[in-house]
Amino acid sequence: MNFSIFNFGCKVNQYESQIMTDLMIERGYEQSVEKEEADILIINSCTVTAVADNKVMKLIRHLRRKNENAVIVLTGCMPQAYPNLKEEFEQVDIVLGNAMRKELPDEIEKFLNTREQIINVHKYTKNSDFESCSVSKFEERTRAFIKIEDGCNRYCTYCIIPYARGPVRSKPMEVLKKEIKNLAAHGYKEIVLVGINLSAYGQDLGLHLCDAAECACSVEGIERVRLGSLEPERMDKESIERLSKLEKFCPQFHLSLQSGSDATLKRMNRHYTSDEYYRIAEDLRAVFDNCSITTDIMVGFVGETEEEFNESLNFAKKVSFAKAHVFPYSQRKGTIAAKAPDQIDNSTKSQRSRKMIEVVNETRKEFLKSQVGRVEKVLFEQTDKNGLWEGYTKNYTPVKVASEKELNGEILEVKITSAADDYCLGELIWK
Repeated sequence: MNFSIFNFGCKVNQYESQIMTDLMIERGYEQSVEKEEADILIINSCTVTAVADNKVMKLIRHLRRKNENAVIVLTGCMPQAYPNLKEEFEQVDIVLGNAMRKELPDEIEKFLNTREQIINVHKYTKNSDFESCSVSKFEERTRAFIKIEDGCNRYCTYCIIPYARGPVRSKPMEVLKKEIKNLAAHGYKEIVLVGINLSAYGQDLGLHLCDAAECACSVEGIERVRLGSLEPERMDKESIERLSKLEKFCPQFHLSLQSGSDATLKRMNRHYTSDEYYRIAEDLRAVFDNCSITTDIMVGFVGETEEEFNESLNFAKKVSFAKAHVFPYSQRKGTIAAKAPDQIDNSTKSQRSRKMIEVVNETRKEFLKSQVGRVEKVLFEQTDKNGLWEGYTKNYTPVKVASEKELNGEILEVKITSAADDYCLGELIWK
């Protein structure tokens, strides 16, 4: 029998989809070339917003109509966060919680024998362990993601993730180092450390995120180490100083902002002010040459006034992000914010999204222009539709070059010659 995996959500989910791929192949299943035609359809869900939930449910209905005899498995954050599993997911054959991932092949075989719906979702407790899974490869990737942290203790008012992922849990250092060595042996040159609340890595083990970064940088064969999304307040001066001493460390910092208004941040139960965020951004820029600061910005949160939105808009201009993901607030059932008064109408959210996107697109263009004339090392990944090779610098600037040679997986020096709206063009420097 063959299978396919449909992945939703963050880089942690991408990592976990690779774990499930490995588990299925080890059990003797084959990956299907035609994803929707597979015998077993595995959906690794995201539940961070109501929009994410709707996308998952739409896919379930589509797959069931198109492939009525397939075994449909739903796993990931969505089933973990929903209390009425049997009623919500009647079209799904197997519902598997985040903590049950290693049981995937066994549960599939059990269902094939009984043809009775299986629901296997266990709630997290304060004593839950970090999932003991590792990967050695990623399909069609030149960089490898490694989940080093799971869970979140923050309880932002708009977020269901602490309920879907449980408390903070961290990968032990010896397990991390072994996994990185294995990936280096398989030819990966760049490692991206990711987590649900990556900044909290080590809180349960008496360690710090910097310890994980130093461990990754120490592995022979790894040439770059990058961090995933970060909560800004953990980037204190001591942490910044430690990271700056790592030659392999990539100076790209995705600091989750959400809003540039202090009043909005307080209603979100975020743990910093706009002034504190700005100070952290400036501390990073003072220490790391040519670093990039990227972010996520939510508009139309509960109670966001026009004045608060304008504060957030002006703050985005002030920080001058290298790139920002802008999205409207979406009510997520089960969160505090979903039940709060003063919800913002969709028309206002759309209008504010457009205005914020205009601002961050301009700061994006300015950042790309600032890269012109620089000589940077680029990790090449693939060719675009025009045959240009494309890859990323250490600060995650996308760069395209012309070359008749195979560049996939190569790290080469490039002189950046011009900037387009969302990437730079350059010329290879051959030595």
